[in-house]
Amino acid sequence: MAEGGDDSQEKTEDPTQKRLDKAKEDGEVLSSKELFVFMTMSMGVAMLYALSIFIPSQMSHWVAFFEFGSLDQMSSQTLTGLGRAMKIFIVVSAIIGLPIMLTVLASQSALSGGINFSAKSLNFKGNRLNPLSGFKRMFSVNGLMELVKAVAKVGLLTSAFVGVIWFMLPTILNLMSTNLSAALLEVFSSIMLALGTSLIVLSAIAGIDLVYAIHKHTKKLKMSLKDLKDEHKQSEGSPEVKSRIRRLQMEASSRASEQGAAVDSVADATAIITNPTHFAVALKYVPGEMRAPIILAMGRGKIAERIIAKADEANVTVYRSPLLARALYFTSEIGQEINDGVYTAVAAVLAYVFRLDRGETPPDPLVEVPDDLQFDEFGKSLSGGSDGAQ
Repeated sequence: MAEGGDDSQEKTEDPTQKRLDKAKEDGEVLSSKELFVFMTMSMGVAMLYALSIFIPSQMSHWVAFFEFGSLDQMSSQTLTGLGRAMKIFIVVSAIIGLPIMLTVLASQSALSGGINFSAKSLNFKGNRLNPLSGFKRMFSVNGLMELVKAVAKVGLLTSAFVGVIWFMLPTILNLMSTNLSAALLEVFSSIMLALGTSLIVLSAIAGIDLVYAIHKHTKKLKMSLKDLKDEHKQSEGSPEVKSRIRRLQMEASSRASEQGAAVDSVADATAIITNPTHFAVALKYVPGEMRAPIILAMGRGKIAERIIAKADEANVTVYRSPLLARALYFTSEIGQEINDGVYTAVAAVLAYVFRLDRGETPPDPLVEVPDDLQFDEFGKSLSGGSDGAQ
């Protein structure tokens, strides 16, 4: 069981791709130190064996380091020899070191699916300086496993070297009776045999460590059912929010359908209030029959254009009043009476329209929309005064 309050559920589920990607960002990738040691040593032994082919031809260069002239030239010759030796050392190190470095990078790339650089891994971790945390790591299962690996590695490598020396002991004892070239060849063969035996031991240790590293890495990334649900919520959004969004979308769709269907009733309207084309509201009022004007149709954008076009076909008066059109649109419903707050403004407009319909030429009405009913085109409340016809 995991430790902690919310993490108390058993982590039995395989990690999701999002969890794997997050682990990579945090520098939590599959890694095996023993595998790197084995691969590094393998490439080193291979390079040493390859270079041994060229060693005999280069012996004359090494002999030159031990040739000295007169005593008065000793200092300059020593410095010159050291300079040459340093150059050779750098070249040989590069020849051997570069393949070893590429081998390590290739090994890590094969384990983690590519070279991964995580800036978070470079962050300062204060808990590393805590002695209690240090003791906890030392006496943890991981610490015990590292100790077992170290003891096993030292014991097996020591046994391998002792075994090789015991096997080669007769040859080593006879080196004094052979010439220098044969002795060097035997020593080199003994060293390569010891290194080869060590590689066999390291390969076994690396295999065991790799299996354990995979097990530990997989176990660390395992998720509980709660983790999966939480991740799903973060990715898809909570069910409550999604439900609310769907409800709003359905309401908007239903409203748009209702507005589109109501356009056919514009021919029965008394007047159309517009903004001038962004919003359009069709009003109907029959004096003596209705308590207040009702909304026959309303819409914005394309629907507003359809309402105005329908009004032109039916010879319904269209009156331009941006603030009033928006106030009616954002505070009213189709088939319902207008909002109480716009009674005065609507009455002024309808009185003006009735006089126009009788053939009179009345002055433009003063349309006053209350401050709390003034909106912009997005339905956001504004502060303002009167909205005269223009």
